[in-house]
Amino acid sequence: SERVSRTAGQAHADKTVPMARARCVGAACAGRLLAALLLLGCCHLLGVAKADTGAGAVMSNIIPSAGEAELANGIGDLPPAGPCKADIKAFCSDVTPGEGRLSECLVERQREMRDGNTPGRKVTQKCIDDIVAFKIDRSSNINKDVPLARACKDDVAKWCQYANDKNAPGSTLACLRAKKNKMGAGCKKEIFRTQQDVVEDYRFDYKLYARCKADVSSLCPDVEPGSGGELDCLESKRQHVSWECQDQMFREEQETGDDIRLSVRLFNKCLQDYRRFCRKVPPGHMRVQECLEDNMDQAKFSPQCKEELDGILASRVADFRLDTALRDACETDVEATCGHSLESMDEDDKAGGTLTSTVLNCLQQYEDELKETECRAEVHRRKQRAARDIRLDEVLYEACSDDRTEFCADVKPGSARVIRCLQDHRSTLSQSCTAALFDHEVRMAEDIDFKYPMKKACAWEISAFCKDVPHGHARVVRCLTDNLDNTDMTSACKKQVERDQNMAARDYRLNFRLSAACGGDISRLCGDTCLQGGAAGSCGGVVLQCLQDNEDNVTDAACQEEIFYFELMEVRDFRNDVILAEACRNDVAQFCQDVEPGDGRVHKCLRGAMGQLSPRCRKEEQKLQAKEMRDVRLRPKLNRACSEEKAVYCKDVKPGRARVVQCLMENMAQPDFGQECLEELEKREDAVKNDYRMDVGVATNCEADVTTFCPDERSQLRGNATVLKCLVANFASLAEPCQAEMSRAVRVALWDYKPGAPLTQACDKDVSDKCPGSSQARVSGSPFTIGAVGRCLSKAVVQHSRLDAQCRALTLVAAPKDMRAMFDGSESSGALVARLADLQAAAGLDRVLVDPYGPNAVTVTGWVAIACIFSIVVVLLGSVFVLIRRLQGQRVAAYTQLAAKSGDV
Repeated sequence: SERVSRTAGQAHADKTVPMARARCVGAACAGRLLAALLLLGCCHLLGVAKADTGAGAVMSNIIPSAGEAELANGIGDLPPAGPCKADIKAFCSDVTPGEGRLSECLVERQREMRDGNTPGRKVTQKCIDDIVAFKIDRSSNINKDVPLARACKDDVAKWCQYANDKNAPGSTLACLRAKKNKMGAGCKKEIFRTQQDVVEDYRFDYKLYARCKADVSSLCPDVEPGSGGELDCLESKRQHVSWECQDQMFREEQETGDDIRLSVRLFNKCLQDYRRFCRKVPPGHMRVQECLEDNMDQAKFSPQCKEELDGILASRVADFRLDTALRDACETDVEATCGHSLESMDEDDKAGGTLTSTVLNCLQQYEDELKETECRAEVHRRKQRAARDIRLDEVLYEACSDDRTEFCADVKPGSARVIRCLQDHRSTLSQSCTAALFDHEVRMAEDIDFKYPMKKACAWEISAFCKDVPHGHARVVRCLTDNLDNTDMTSACKKQVERDQNMAARDYRLNFRLSAACGGDISRLCGDTCLQGGAAGSCGGVVLQCLQDNEDNVTDAACQEEIFYFELMEVRDFRNDVILAEACRNDVAQFCQDVEPGDGRVHKCLRGAMGQLSPRCRKEEQKLQAKEMRDVRLRPKLNRACSEEKAVYCKDVKPGRARVVQCLMENMAQPDFGQECLEELEKREDAVKNDYRMDVGVATNCEADVTTFCPDERSQLRGNATVLKCLVANFASLAEPCQAEMSRAVRVALWDYKPGAPLTQACDKDVSDKCPGSSQARVSGSPFTIGAVGRCLSKAVVQHSRLDAQCRALTLVAAPKDMRAMFDGSESSGALVARLADLQAAAGLDRVLVDPYGPNAVTVTGWVAIACIFSIVVVLLGSVFVLIRRLQGQRVAAYTQLAAKSGDV
């Protein structure tokens, strides 16, 4: 049972409990008796009662698990008639003795005097000594501190029931301090009181004093006792401090680190910053410290406060046990998500293990899967700090120690300056530093909050363009990228966004959205591709290239969208295609050194010098050009020029595989089709006719045939239709899908004939001889009926006019499949007679078309029938080309039109 007992024969009863004295008169005596009765009543409620035996001690057992303890002076307070009698009379005359009230009154007077807030008499030294002795004794057992024991009784039963102060003095209070954020409000308040005492005098922490008093005596003899300077002195000489004392110093640092009021150095150095930036932030639970950390880069932030915070942050990173906010918030997730407990981490830390780093990486890696909202917020905050200051990323800081000294010795830490310095020297970093830097970049790719320079440079743009965009999953980064062409974006922000794009292009894992969307497709399609990439964990762009090469096999819609977005980045800035950028490094320096990257300008410059480019650069530039042909959105000028035509004629057409371009071409003959769009489409088709890779249909369906029949021609690609001409020469042997695509491609080339074009160059002389009006009209730019050359050449084939063999082959390839055999001169006259005989038999006629017994076999009627068939063929061919012309060609006849477009007439 709980009890505080008092012996009947206590010698100093009149001094320790305000009971009636031997001499009292009138009301004074009555008042004292009443006070005594009240005190005895309170003692009963708290477990205070007379002991059955003993030598005059009053015992307290409010918390039985802590062990019964004797109350100081029988009342748990300074003796009213002891060394502090005069001071009590001077400063605390209205305070009722008991439960430490006299002690607190005198301590408060000391604080006021120390702060210079109260003039007059000071507390005497002999009284101070008595206060110290009282508080040291009281700290040994929680039952000696009646207000603390009363306030924390239930919490001890719940969280610290195994702590026993008789066996291990001070252990119950140490347990409460370690778990104070789980305590009730009343208990927290009392715990804070005891911590405030320890901040002023380390001797009031029983365990700390017991383990460190010898070290203080030997290492800090000049420090005035009770001045609060003992622990600072020991900290400065920590390498000489005993392990037992260091352990207790660490515990004290751990317990007080979450409240600025308990950190004298931090409070003194950051008081002005606290008032300037965090006045409305309530102390406790790391709130003020985190507010100060959030404002460290403000212009008016004091250097002394920043220096102190830097030290605290570094200590917190070095030892997870000091990060009380993260520990408290993530205790559940550490166990549920990472499979460890705080206790196991603490034990591992003491043994010098690496479990803490493993768990912290786990929390960061699975941030989105953490169950506790507070834990996610704290993990996010830690990543944000590490992105800003390399010292807060312990792995990176250690791995790049030598590199920092060599390349960044003069770079001031903070604001991501050292990290940027290392990135700028990436090519010369040690392998371990390069790998650690890459891992850091992968972790920080997910959120604008982890990209400090960009977030700072784009503060206005984020508020203006992205104010409703939630942070996380690189959404704000994507929003800024989408607004790169916004004329209101500042040059500083644009520079940071473009830099971030360049970095994301180095490795698919640095592109958070693509990496998240394409994980399954990368595993399925690109397997071990990364093994072909760069050193130190970077894939060097090969996985991104693999995804683009296998774009048609990607099944995830989100991944398809991210691949397209990446291709858009490549088209916009050559630096975003790291393989092309490396291949064309010297070419850019030679031909485009004065061209500002961005908006496709460098690509345009390189293509203007295509014939002079190095083979590697030309190959990569042509490969990118082929990608552009697949999607109209990848050709910004064409996309802008045809924006209205797309909206009117192709709004339901899914982009990709040149579907939108095909739709636009099918509507070119519409009366309100814009001239600017027509011209851009014509430029595109000129490129398609010169390189099979630019034609999506041919490139997709003829790759196997190119490998089989045209390997040498493919190795000589220079935009001169070499492979297309090879496929025409081997047309009869091609697979049926390839034949269909080649027929279409050649038909379009003849329909949009231009003299000197590589693919149709074999027909130039025949066109000049047999179709002079058509070719002249096309060259001069005068009104021209597209398809005239195609009809002219097909008519020549039907009429058996003499054509160049290659031109004839082109014309036959262009013919529809069912008519191609009719034109092919390889059929013998006997075969023709046999066909007529079959037709005659099918019609039930007897020797009307063919007389097998006659001298000429084919009758006059048969010859008339053949003439009719050829006439029908000519009409059909003409109809086909007229249809193509109407669907894809220019106007049938010249006319004048007023068209309303974008509000202009």
